[in-house]
Amino acid sequence: MHNLGHTRSSNRRDHLLLTPDTFIRTPLPSLTGGLAIVHVAPQVGAAFTQMTVEFEPKGTLTQGTTQRLIYVIEGELTLDEPGKAEPHTLVSGGYAYFPTDYPHTLTAVTKARVAVIDKPFLPLDPADQEALEVPYPWFLIGREPEIPATALNGDEDLHVRALLPDSITFDFACNTMTYAPGAALSQVEVHYMEHGLLMLEGGGIYRLGDSWYPTSAGDFIWMAPYCPQWFGAIGKKPAKYLIYKDFNRHTLA
Repeated sequence: MHNLGHTRSSNRRDHLLLTPDTFIRTPLPSLTGGLAIVHVAPQVGAAFTQMTVEFEPKGTLTQGTTQRLIYVIEGELTLDEPGKAEPHTLVSGGYAYFPTDYPHTLTAVTKARVAVIDKPFLPLDPADQEALEVPYPWFLIGREPEIPATALNGDEDLHVRALLPDSITFDFACNTMTYAPGAALSQVEVHYMEHGLLMLEGGGIYRLGDSWYPTSAGDFIWMAPYCPQWFGAIGKKPAKYLIYKDFNRHTLA
């Protein structure tokens, strides 16, 4: 039954809200036994691609052409990497980062959903690289629930967990942010970084530009540079999202 063209999805000059009722699934060359929901891509003006890959059991995703971060939303998968006799096991909350040209194969053991962020790596200037002990990003794997939480600006009702190391070697950051019911950002933020945001749990109200949107688990938001942004959690359960931002590089790089 159709809904007479109604949706919460919105495409504006400086932001994009995509709700599950408008998702379109597509095959990809490096994906077997699954489909991808491409939430944001350079075609809309973003400098990265973020998608959710939905796997059937035994479905696989292999190395792409850029650096990549994966985050398991649900299901169980194995991850093969060079030099490892046994694959890693990833379940909900598990994640991995792959530098550019790092061979890897992700295989679904069960039905699974995985957030995937692909971004061309932006190197530092040679002089800055020489000053670093490790000038290029490295492979890493972990579990988000095991990362110590940091209270944002001292607010114990708003916790941040950083998936990537605090190192200028990396040219983007990816965090989870968890809000207790009723918690909110302390200010409207306006900055040069762009965001990709996937709601994982709960919901609330997001200000994007000059509009306010109800948001809930499953929604995706892209925020362009300098898009005014603010979020407040609403409901009886915590709200949680996965958020990407470009980081650690000069704006003229």
